[in-house]
Amino acid sequence: MNFKDKVVLITGGSRGIGKATAQAFAGQGAKVAFTYNSDDKAAQETLSLLPGNAHLPIKADIRFAQESKAAVSLVLGKYNRLDILVNNAGVYIPHPIAESGFDEWDEAWNQTMAVNLFGPAHMTFFAAKEMIRLGGGRIVNVSSRGAFRGEPDHPAYGASKAALNSFSQSMAKALGKYHIYVSVVAPGYVETPMTTELLKGQAGIEIRQQSPLNRVARPEEIAYAILMLASEGSEFMTGAILDMNGASYLRT
Repeated sequence: MNFKDKVVLITGGSRGIGKATAQAFAGQGAKVAFTYNSDDKAAQETLSLLPGNAHLPIKADIRFAQESKAAVSLVLGKYNRLDILVNNAGVYIPHPIAESGFDEWDEAWNQTMAVNLFGPAHMTFFAAKEMIRLGGGRIVNVSSRGAFRGEPDHPAYGASKAALNSFSQSMAKALGKYHIYVSVVAPGYVETPMTTELLKGQAGIEIRQQSPLNRVARPEEIAYAILMLASEGSEFMTGAILDMNGASYLRT
């Protein structure tokens, strides 16, 4: 895979899957812009790992449409193009129905949908407008196996990722005629800061045993799949949802 001089915008690019994806694209010659919400130190650490000096960290809260629009505008202002959008930013907030009060429940739903669904919708809108003008592009959305198997303690997460899958396929149909290709990676558990606590102790042992590989994914493995879907030659995979869960959940 060769992304020399391609311009990539990754949401949630300062840690976890986003960080690994930024490194992978930069390692293949891409110019990488990535958004992050608040952790300036983590953003600078990620930036320091990217070869060259053509990369751009953007502090933005993608829950808000104007901040998403501003992020895309910054990319266009610096590079005068945008080839690839990776909607990776996400939250995973516990709110089991039996133990949660309504205010806690409602807040978890609002925050989860704002980041996991509305954020990608905002970013896709503004990026796609530019990609149409520029003659094409690629959008890869990061979903989850939770969209298919259910998330009893994180129901808003499962619902948001199921909606993201549907949104992605709608966009694949809507944007294909503009040479914009939209696809999805749906990981299971991945070793990221978002799953650190879950993977400790007995819970971690049980989670790893869900896969016959007896482990969870590494961020670099998910990044590889994202690059594959964003690469030239993968055009006919538009609309596809690629499971990356180590056979821990097999859907029909």
